This record gives sequence, structure tokens and C-alpha cells, in this order.
Amino acid sequence: MYSYEHINYLKRIKKNKLVIKLFQLLIIILFIIIWQLLADLKLIDTFIFSSPKLVINTFINLWKSNNLLMHVWITIYEVIISFSLATILGIIIASILWWNNTLAKIMDPYLTILNSLPKVALGPIIIIWFGSGIKSIIVMSLLISLIITIINIYQGFISIDYNKIKLMNSFKASKIQIYKKLIIPGSFNIILNTLKINISMSLIGVIMGEFLVSKSGIGYLIVYGSQIFNLNLVITGILLLCIVSAVMYYLISLLEKKYKN
Repeated sequence: MYSYEHINYLKRIKKNKLVIKLFQLLIIILFIIIWQLLADLKLIDTFIFSSPKLVINTFINLWKSNNLLMHVWITIYEVIISFSLATILGIIIASILWWNNTLAKIMDPYLTILNSLPKVALGPIIIIWFGSGIKSIIVMSLLISLIITIINIYQGFISIDYNKIKLMNSFKASKIQIYKKLIIPGSFNIILNTLKINISMSLIGVIMGEFLVSKSGIGYLIVYGSQIFNLNLVITGILLLCIVSAVMYYLISLLEKKYKN
């Protein structure tokens, strides 16, 4: 049985979480209401700023024309592929760097340079090498997310308490045993946090790739909308990106909660 103080403490935590959720929802609702009021009162030009009603109509039109799910699915598919590749390759390369300290020191400046390089500048080269299709989009996304994944996971590996490694060495543990029993479990929270970053970086990379070469996807909707001066379509695409990003982030958060529980 919990004590009376502990029950009250749990109730306060639950109440605080509820208040946070309500205020988060309230901010969105107030923003939408104010946006629509400004449009109705002609205080903003709906041709430039659109309005919630026009965005909803655009959603409905995309749905009726069977374009909405198609564009959303293409972007999600590209994000899943690039996210999976970046995560797997990131863990493998970070593990190799942890295993070989000399190699890690050699590669350190190159990783820093590649991470700071504006990836969109490589767009023309990527298109020439991989063509104007999904391959170029995935490569663009990998360039953005992979380096960050490698750096973050590697930093997690080397931040493990050295005394714990020395303790395992004193028990004659092999390097592979240290890696499997200490490094990976000890870095799991860092890996999960990296996944949160990776999912957003993968989405950014996919959208940048779609801006350059795609003829479908959410990024294409935004570019096409800007080309024909249809700001309703542009803002609809941006809102779709927010929804997709929020759902993917929520799925990673569920994985994190499951692990911690």
C-alpha cells in the first residue's frame, strides 16, 4: 500500500502532466482561431498567408483526388529507408571507431568536416551520380543523418565509465564481451536519443531531396505549390510534414518508454 503522501505526490505529477498537455493543445487551438479571425477580418491577405479553412479545403481536395495518401506514403517510405540505413550504418561505423582508437583519431577531422558541410551543395553531384529518383533522395538524407548518428553514438560509447571497463578487464573479459555486456547496454539511452535526432534529420534530408528531384511526396507538393503560387498547397504540405514528424517522434518515444519500463 502506498502512503498518503506518496499518493498525493503521484496525483500532483499526473495533474501536472495533464496541465502541460492542455496548454500544448490550447496554444494550437488559439493559433488556429486567431489565424482564421485575421483572415475573416481581412487583416491578412489569404493569397499570401492562407487560412485554416482554405488549408482544410486543400486537404479535402487532395483526399478526393487520391493524391494525399500517395504523397504522404512516398515521403514516409523514403524516411523509413534512410532512417533505417542511417541507424544501422551509424551503429556499425561507431562500433568500428570504438574498437579501433587509432582509426577514430584519423577519421575525427573528416567526420567534423562532413558534418559541417552544407549537404544541399552536393545536390547536383548526387543527381548526376544516382539519377533523379528515389536513390538521390535517400543518399541526400543519408548524408544529413548518418554523420550525426555516427558522432552521437560514438560519443556515447567512449563516455562509458572507464572504471567499469577496467573492472571487466580484471575479470579477463574479452573486448567483444565488454562491447556486448557493457558498451551497448550502457549506451542504450544515448542510442535512443540519437534515434530521435535521426528521425528528424532523415525527414529533413528526404524533403531536401524531394525539393531537388522528386515528382511526388510532401516536398514535391511544397515546391509545386510555390511554383504555381498556391500558398494553400504550400502550407498544407508544411502541416503534413509537422504531422508526419510528430507521429514518428512519438513512435520513438514509445520505444524509449518501453525500454525504461
